[in-house]
Amino acid sequence: MGTTLLERPEKTEQKGSKLFVPDYIFVEPNALNYPLGQELYRRFQAEGIPMQMTTSHNQVRGIPGDTEVEKYRNAKRTLVIGVRKTLKFETSKPSAEYAIPLATGCAAHCHYCYLNTNIGTKPYVRVYVNTDEILAQAEKYIQERPGEITRFEAACTSDPVSIEHITGNLKRAIEFMGQQEFGRLRFVTKFHHVDSLLDAKHNKHTRFRFSMNADYVIKNFEPGTSSFHQRLEAAGKVAKAGYPLGFILAPLYWFDGWEAGYTDLLERLRSQLVPEAMEDLTFELIQHRFTKIAKSLILQRYPKTKLAMKEEERKYKWGKYGKGKYVYPDLQAKALQAHLESEIARLFPQARVEYFT
Repeated sequence: MGTTLLERPEKTEQKGSKLFVPDYIFVEPNALNYPLGQELYRRFQAEGIPMQMTTSHNQVRGIPGDTEVEKYRNAKRTLVIGVRKTLKFETSKPSAEYAIPLATGCAAHCHYCYLNTNIGTKPYVRVYVNTDEILAQAEKYIQERPGEITRFEAACTSDPVSIEHITGNLKRAIEFMGQQEFGRLRFVTKFHHVDSLLDAKHNKHTRFRFSMNADYVIKNFEPGTSSFHQRLEAAGKVAKAGYPLGFILAPLYWFDGWEAGYTDLLERLRSQLVPEAMEDLTFELIQHRFTKIAKSLILQRYPKTKLAMKEEERKYKWGKYGKGKYVYPDLQAKALQAHLESEIARLFPQARVEYFT
């Protein structure tokens, strides 16, 4: 099928572009039974990107690399085209009732990302081509809650904006939810490639959120993402297109000068945001956390990271299934929450903070 991994062509990605262009592609045979799967296969074959068949998007073997770090970095440059067989949606509290699975994995290299735990051994990017089946399942969940709003989070296991130029699935989901009286879509991104979504018929049923952070965090822990300015500019476009807008400030991270850093972040947001963004604005605040598994993987994959993960300096917070994570001690967590909420109230009095966790 096409070329093999040993015949890797020279990359043609435009210098400076942050659009994800895979180096390697794997395809599930069943994906070719769907129009989107056929389209992607033809497109990437024409572009000369190496492709191989794989029995399952969960069992991808043959990604090259002599060391674990090399294999990981090559996996982050690998696209897997598959079929989402499990159509039981996971819950997504406190953001939404359900997570809608449009994709799994992300090509960015955020050191702290919880995907280091959730998909630790499978860091490649998976896109699903049975979009109609996924949306039909979402409609069933809406119908199970008659008369109630049902929210779906599209960014639990990926950054859907970062791969929208490949699949178009996010726009399909936006327009599908725009037609649902009681269905709502939410997603968050660290990328600025939003132009293809600006003319979507969203009917204000999709909240478009951007992940923002202090300069210290973006500089040290978010390689491969759009800059603060690019995200802010994209947020203005989104607001002018009529989408309800939100910002996720995450992870809130305790560093020297954190108070001034987060005040600077919010003041720049306030001074540069377009007026349309103020009409229906939300904030979500999430403190930095990590698990033992995530810490091990992060140190293995980013051995030079400055990310502070000393268990003795954290509080262990139990979660579901008897597992937990390390968060900030109550004194630090409350200081982060108080400062951020106070500054948001000062600068964005009409906005609402949806939660701090």
